[in-house]
Amino acid sequence: MRLETKEDFQKLLHKLLDPLKALYSQGGARLHLGDSGVTYSRDTIEMEAFSRPLWALVPFWAGGGHDQEFEAIYQKGFANGTDPLHEEYWGGFHDYDQRFVEMAAIAWGMIFAPGQVWEPLSQKGKQDLAVWLYKINEYEIPDCNWQFFMILVNVALKKRGCSFSREKLESGLEKIESYYLGEGWYRDGGSAQKDYYISFAMHYYGLLYAVAMESEDPGRCKAFRERAEIFAGDFIFWFDENGSALPYGRSLAYRFGQAAFWSAYVFAGLNGISLSVVKGILARHLDWWDSQKIYDRDGVLTIGYSYPNLIMAERYNAPGSPYWGMKSFLCLALPDDHEFWSEKAAPLPELKKVKMLRQADMIVHRMENQVTAYPAGVCEKYGHGHVPEKYSKFAYSTRFGFSVARSQIVLHENAPDSALAFVIDGDDYVFVRKVSLSYEVKEDRVISTWQPFPGILVTTVVIPEENGHRRIHTIESSYDCMAYDCGFSVERFTKGYGQREEGAEAGVWYEDRKCEVLGKGPKAKGLVIQADPNTNVLYPNGNIPAVAYRIEKGRRIIVETRIKAFVRK
Repeated sequence: MRLETKEDFQKLLHKLLDPLKALYSQGGARLHLGDSGVTYSRDTIEMEAFSRPLWALVPFWAGGGHDQEFEAIYQKGFANGTDPLHEEYWGGFHDYDQRFVEMAAIAWGMIFAPGQVWEPLSQKGKQDLAVWLYKINEYEIPDCNWQFFMILVNVALKKRGCSFSREKLESGLEKIESYYLGEGWYRDGGSAQKDYYISFAMHYYGLLYAVAMESEDPGRCKAFRERAEIFAGDFIFWFDENGSALPYGRSLAYRFGQAAFWSAYVFAGLNGISLSVVKGILARHLDWWDSQKIYDRDGVLTIGYSYPNLIMAERYNAPGSPYWGMKSFLCLALPDDHEFWSEKAAPLPELKKVKMLRQADMIVHRMENQVTAYPAGVCEKYGHGHVPEKYSKFAYSTRFGFSVARSQIVLHENAPDSALAFVIDGDDYVFVRKVSLSYEVKEDRVISTWQPFPGILVTTVVIPEENGHRRIHTIESSYDCMAYDCGFSVERFTKGYGQREEGAEAGVWYEDRKCEVLGKGPKAKGLVIQADPNTNVLYPNGNIPAVAYRIEKGRRIIVETRIKAFVRK
């Protein structure tokens, strides 16, 4: 599907959402999409699934679109879901309730599409909805991007002339301000992790606020806009020429939500990057995702990344979670005669080959037909699942993806691509970098010190090179062990597949892609690890070229590995 006109974007929206129409509950307030579990109840799971399509339907309506079936479903759902006497009532809250997250989609509909979301409701329906939304002010919510949900709800209540909490609105905005780091970047509350979620949440909601409250709060709205402009200059490096984005960090199950920032960028009228370039990023990204194996047989989005995959999911990825990616359709709120629709999608501009993203704690490397990030391994030790795999590998590639562990036992189950994996003599447990103890990101290299296991200390230097990167590891170990320095996972069972193990080298390739590793160190030996199925986020079967080194206890050992990665198209 080639996306150029507004009708093209609308058609893709219908492809994504029309399969849901037959799956809403009789009362319209719930949507059952699957039976996998998360950390909240079935009722909340189905309320979440109801809410998330609104991130696309609201701009569709605000931009002049009409779909009588969806309008009828949602008007019925708003009335029944907020009626305490109805069997599909959403209420009954507690601190940190997931339903507070889902309120934001309804609130933004009240702000920007009141003709479909608010005005058709009866007086009782409006009162019930307002009372239900106000509850977010009466409970604890996390000190993170959730503050924006409370902000948007209070803005919506204010705009519609309902009771709202001025105190909570202001306190939420003050907390968001405290998260700002400079250079366009926020942290997400207390988290040290910086990934695409900063664009998807912090900037996206900030730009919604900037449009909604421009006359009432001009100073803060100006700041949100200015920060987004600065951030755009860094975030453009996240995207490949083919439309894909860096698979790095959490919440990748939202898939095309990776480009939601660019839709908010044009919605807010920002222009530091040309409309044609932004349109190209957004159109290619949505095209790329539409070509992946992300739908089930009925056309419903699945949990996973480039194919259905529960292994890589977080504990909050419910069957309706992927529909948060619909935030990327915010551009549909633009009027039919907006120049965005007549602009030709332009390719990415000329960008630096190696770019330090200081606030993101990484270097981004643009090679031929691929983008690779070298992060410093800055993250929480524990989180929502697979934190080391999503944040602490040495390299993340748009074309090779990354792998998550099926278990920490034996190499093929751990699938430690782009990692230095240790196996202590007499055991088969695999230890990798979980979090860096200290780090430094320079213009041309990333240096980190880390401890895979008490008694093993490693300092790693990662240096971008023309066709890949070089890793220099200084290892001090209290144990005799093996260290496996691993390259990218390469897809198996595809045309032209091949592999080799020769001396201190190993390689895996197929027609379009190739990864080679070349090692220098004690007893260096090349090998290919046959990773377990469904560990890589881009393809279900992959093999990993690696170099094994013998590490003797009590000695300071330096090993050096070159990783070369080639992509033909």
